[in-house]
Amino acid sequence: MGDILDLRVRKSYKGFNLSVSASVPSGIVAVFGPSGSGKTSLLNCISGLVSPDEGEISLHGQILFSSSQGLNLPPERRRIGYMFQESLLFPHLKVRENILYGYNLTSPSIRRIDPSQLVTLLELEPLMERRPENISVGERQRVVLARALATSPNLLLLDEPMASLHMGIKGRILRYLKAVHRDLSIPMLYVSHSMSEVLALADKAIILDNGRQVAFDEPRKTLRDLGTTSTMESVSLENLLDVEIMEHRRSNGVSLGMVDSTTLILPYVDEKVGTRISICVPAADIILAVQRPEGISARNILEARIEAIHAMGTGILVYARINQLWLVEITPDALTNMDLYEGQKVYLVIKSSSIIPLH
Repeated sequence: MGDILDLRVRKSYKGFNLSVSASVPSGIVAVFGPSGSGKTSLLNCISGLVSPDEGEISLHGQILFSSSQGLNLPPERRRIGYMFQESLLFPHLKVRENILYGYNLTSPSIRRIDPSQLVTLLELEPLMERRPENISVGERQRVVLARALATSPNLLLLDEPMASLHMGIKGRILRYLKAVHRDLSIPMLYVSHSMSEVLALADKAIILDNGRQVAFDEPRKTLRDLGTTSTMESVSLENLLDVEIMEHRRSNGVSLGMVDSTTLILPYVDEKVGTRISICVPAADIILAVQRPEGISARNILEARIEAIHAMGTGILVYARINQLWLVEITPDALTNMDLYEGQKVYLVIKSSSIIPLH
């Protein structure tokens, strides 16, 4: 995976100074950090909405900004799509017209994405003749995504696109973003302060703290290495997992799902067997045991092995691997009393009611 975006950016703001230097590869790269750390400011510099004080930005070898050369391409010439937090659609236009607006502004010589492909990929056909006021928040976000992609961008910037969505809608948008990356191969820079979103989506992560780049590496490594820094004090800790529905036990109010080769008992999900959905399991809702518990009401007891243990703010974050990595949040007192160590076999105890299906 070659580098497609080279960044050397410095920008002074009231309260902090933005300073980022990174060679960003193709794929999905997260920009992670607490509120006010400079994530949106960085995206605004890349898009051309804001000019850095100094530095250089190049995309696929084309210089977009260079303070030394006095070069600063306007946003419309950068071929960068931007998806904001808010669903900014033209209220007087139908969904179809909103999507075609960006497409029609794009020169035919650089068009490589057909709007009909986006309609199919993002499942927008039933919405095409509606106006924005007549569709849901999650549906509006899909339309905004389609309009940004219809310009055939060389890079897609996403500024916390799921920040205002409830958990159920987040799972759907997450799957759409994965499908876009898989089918269209468009590099993405994804801003979030959710650790679970970063772990679920990103190949690499740029970590910002008060405008300063503190890490840039594979997400699990960077997040583990942050430890007690302020970056970790206000992040949400959940496990976001893809599950295939295997069986329904309607009379018991549960469904069986498969995560890799691990079976989970979920709250009943009204989806066909074989359907893939996303689920959320809050890290604080998982009980950690060093011996297999018996005689308890929790339906899921999963054997795992501790891969890493790190301090996080005032708590402890345990990385436990089954086939994929799970996040478990415990107290320092629990760590001491249980005498946990890396490589130890443990059991993750999860109530079915703690698993949130994301339809």
